[in-house]
Amino acid sequence: MRDILPADKARRERVLSVIRGRYRAHGFDEIETPALEEYSRLHAGIGGDNEKLAYNVLRRGMDAEAIRAGADDAAALSDLGLRYDLTVPLARFYASNRGQLPGVFRAIQIGPVWRAERPQKGRYRQFMQCDIDIIGDDSARAEAELMVASLDVVDALGLEGATVRINDRRVLDWMLDTFGFTEEERPGVLITIDKLDKIGPDGVAKELRERGAVASAVDAFEAFLNRPQTDEVNPFGERQILSALPENAPDEIVAHLVGIGEAVAVGRAIEGDIPLTFDPFLVRGMGYYTGTIFELTHPSVDYSLGGGGRYDGMIGRFLGQQVSAVGFSLGFERLVDLVAEEAGDAARAVVLVHDADVPVSELIAHKAALVQDGARVRLERRTKNFKALLERSAADGYTGFAAISAGAAVGSLEIKPLS
Repeated sequence: MRDILPADKARRERVLSVIRGRYRAHGFDEIETPALEEYSRLHAGIGGDNEKLAYNVLRRGMDAEAIRAGADDAAALSDLGLRYDLTVPLARFYASNRGQLPGVFRAIQIGPVWRAERPQKGRYRQFMQCDIDIIGDDSARAEAELMVASLDVVDALGLEGATVRINDRRVLDWMLDTFGFTEEERPGVLITIDKLDKIGPDGVAKELRERGAVASAVDAFEAFLNRPQTDEVNPFGERQILSALPENAPDEIVAHLVGIGEAVAVGRAIEGDIPLTFDPFLVRGMGYYTGTIFELTHPSVDYSLGGGGRYDGMIGRFLGQQVSAVGFSLGFERLVDLVAEEAGDAARAVVLVHDADVPVSELIAHKAALVQDGARVRLERRTKNFKALLERSAADGYTGFAAISAGAAVGSLEIKPLS
């Protein structure tokens, strides 16, 4: 968990402002859910490995003896926990408030989440998530709206050229069944397939054999991975999808993916290639995905900037009836690191450096005049190390400074650049 310094906080708020503005422009409405959820809900088997990283909250009023007695039973010790993502809280929110929401609900959720991660570069125990979700629409329109809106956000942040890798968990299930993997071994097989881009086809086949997967299935899968392929890159569509799959792929799933591509092309007003790439081996680890899955990529980095998918079965766990749902989560911390500083953010950020003998009333008058004119203004008493004072101000996002002496007329200050 981190402290955020002023300049970093200002940058983060600017990025959040862009995200909120673009998502609202696409018809999404922001909601807020509590940081705490019931322990039973957070550990209902729908959060995947994240459940193991949850921070649990000790039940109120427990004495030392009761804590010792329940030492081996987390559920006996805890009745609440900090949310580890925003999807589980959204499912509970919708189940609780459905009667006050539209039939198709488009939600924005932005807030911190907590996971007991091992701290390392790019991984924090508290971090910001930015999610949009559409509940109540099982058509390709829902995925297309999420993708168009999220690509719009990335463009607005100055990261043009992003694309979305897309797959469907039903495609993965069908392929594993076609190759001959048993249902029981599929979770482990998917973990290995998810390493394809790191260890390659031979590495995947070797690890599957070491896992003890059905030998004939591994042979068939390895042969498929090493089949002859052309270097031609097809635009996203039926031809590209079918060429990446074994023969006789399910028509309904292929048609759903093609429909998403057609809708995204229209939404992006693009002539030529659609900013989607079909990846039949995209896995995404969350066990609650039931259909389409996707990840946001950018050519400047080798990691994803967000992702999501369909989770049609989750809300039914709370509501008692099936409700379709699909969501997209932006990797806010990664986006912030990539977004370039904008001079316009602080173009009117001024430090007023004054001597100790300048009357307070004059200082406030100078500051008020600049604030009234739209500037951001900080008063600083002159120090012996004047250069260090200016360097610190520049690091805090200020771009100009002016020296104030006693008796200076309001509006007469000469503002000089800090750089």
